[in-house]
Amino acid sequence: MANTPHVYVEWRGGTCRVKWWTGEYHENGRKRYESKGGFTDEDTALQHGQDKLYEIRHGINVTNRDGSTPMTQWLDTWIDSISVDHLTLVSYKSLIENHIRPFFKRKSVAEIDVMMFRAFSKKVRSVLKERSADNVIMVFSMVMDDAVKAELRKASPVERKSRRGKYERRVKEKKRPMAIEAVDQLARNTECHLGPSGSSLIWTMAMTGMRPAELYGLRREYCWPAWPASDPDREQREESAERYGADNSMPAIRVEHQVQYVNSKLTLLPPKYQSYRTLVIPDFLASMLARLLASHESDWVFPALEGGSMGSVNFDYRYWRPAADGAEAHDGPRVAKPRPALPAVPSYAGKRLYLLRHGHKEWNDEDGHSRVAVEARQGHELPGVEGVYSNVTPLMERRIMETLQARWIGLQQSRWEGAVKIDSQLFPTG
Repeated sequence: MANTPHVYVEWRGGTCRVKWWTGEYHENGRKRYESKGGFTDEDTALQHGQDKLYEIRHGINVTNRDGSTPMTQWLDTWIDSISVDHLTLVSYKSLIENHIRPFFKRKSVAEIDVMMFRAFSKKVRSVLKERSADNVIMVFSMVMDDAVKAELRKASPVERKSRRGKYERRVKEKKRPMAIEAVDQLARNTECHLGPSGSSLIWTMAMTGMRPAELYGLRREYCWPAWPASDPDREQREESAERYGADNSMPAIRVEHQVQYVNSKLTLLPPKYQSYRTLVIPDFLASMLARLLASHESDWVFPALEGGSMGSVNFDYRYWRPAADGAEAHDGPRVAKPRPALPAVPSYAGKRLYLLRHGHKEWNDEDGHSRVAVEARQGHELPGVEGVYSNVTPLMERRIMETLQARWIGLQQSRWEGAVKIDSQLFPTG
């Protein structure tokens, strides 16, 4: 195999190196070459050069200078290039700084191979739970896929999951069906801490499926009875008034924001996944929210004790855990605000507040509502043709209102009997 005008081999000491023309020129007009050394025979070296020429001709070549880009530099470039929601960006940065950058800080983008990825994956899975480890691998996979698109390497070193081999069923979180009696006790417990603001928040989450940050960010102008007349968007205000009735015949909440901390400041942001939506509410909840808003002057529908957004306090720790797990009585001569003992609600003891959102979907599924109406209420989009052709109608919304109201009426009937049963335990209704 002989040298060619664009590839040639030269010996240096006991090894040889191959040089090939990249198809580019220096500023002075001379051809730009790249090389690789360490070969022990000319044929192998020349074949490598010919392979590089093939890649250059077919647009799949990665130059030495591109491939040598430090991984730390590429991670910074990648973070600056992506366009995602604030919380997603914060999450990605955290995963990169805590796991990806420390492991690959001395590597270039091109030298990361499959074996190195396996070592990285093994380490991550040894220190993190399954879901957290999956998130780290997901971000690393996106970083490597984009490195391929940026022509910094030929292919991603990430091994995709294969369907071959023994099937392992994913372990799902254990949860019980959401009983309205349990929601009632959770609301009563939370009210002992926060007053009507706390109990109304619990009922609103159970009856709408709103995410916690959306509830914390719900403002007066987007809540019944002010909405839709108070909506600042004229077009949306007029369309909503026509659909939900100028007389509020279908009371509803408009999800326009969530609150999250940005640079240590509580900030209004779009809802997760840009899931703007209108949620009709049953009559009992409409009355409850009207009384709540009449009782305070805060711009937030569910103000904290200090008057600001509930997002400014650690709601899970301060209020949800005692409401779900139960708490001892808080009284005595030095206690400014006495509180009775709070009974635990077994189906939610040790569980997440977010399960109230899951429970709302369970209720709508049990009541036989259309999939499009249920998923839209959760802030989800149906995939494929079903999502394109489907549409939520006013009749669908009214039926959801009616079934939710029926659940509330059933709870009141059980109260009339003198006691309600929650997770096989009897609690007096008072």
